[in-house]
Amino acid sequence: MAQIAFITGASSGIGAACARKFAQNGYTLLLNARNTEKLQALQEELQAAYGVSVVLLPFDVRDREAAAHALKQLPEEYQAIDVLVNNAGLALGIDKEYEGIEENYDTMIETNITALLMMTRLVVPNMVARGKGHIINIGSVAGDAAYPGGSVYCATKAAVKVLSDGLRMDLVDTPLRVTNVKPGLVETNFSVTRFGGDKERADKVYQGIKPLTGEDIAEVVYFAASAPAHVQIAEVLVLATHQASGSLVYRS
Repeated sequence: MAQIAFITGASSGIGAACARKFAQNGYTLLLNARNTEKLQALQEELQAAYGVSVVLLPFDVRDREAAAHALKQLPEEYQAIDVLVNNAGLALGIDKEYEGIEENYDTMIETNITALLMMTRLVVPNMVARGKGHIINIGSVAGDAAYPGGSVYCATKAAVKVLSDGLRMDLVDTPLRVTNVKPGLVETNFSVTRFGGDKERADKVYQGIKPLTGEDIAEVVYFAASAPAHVQIAEVLVLATHQASGSLVYRS
């Protein structure tokens, strides 16, 4: 049977691009997101284009019971997951830390940290038992240093780095690999979500610079996954050419 990749947050952006890249290379896909309609459209696209098997897992990654149930209900042949891409994540608002909306704090922490931990807890034990698997966490340049209006989001992505490093240590006596991919400016619906659906405001984030695309990050993710078994791409920072850090960007 083909190798299996499980991708969270797969309905758009980096997640959807990763789904396409793995499908191009013959992987069986388990795709998660909340938006069932978008997932179904992606499923139809990938099955038609590449003839791969695509199984949909439409649940909110913050819902532990739904996640556990969905994975438990998978047919046995789909439970031997080879690659877990913990991609689901978001930023909400650019408020000062002491003026932010508490619900936004909760959503970012639960999605970017707690859900990643839960997916890891649900999937990795089976990988360890099989002696095979790769966990790829989508972090961010924002996890390297805080920037104004983004401290909570930055903190969640710093947590992704530490959790990735810690998991790698925990798995050092196994053949499993752990990768943290840290994108910079990627033009997806990320900023639209951050600004509450204000696309005009979101578009300004990418003005004057050629940003990365979801496909650029998917290439890096697949490169890490396809490296020889003795090679562990532990961490990759991917920036647009005119971006030097999370906060320093040159715009023409």
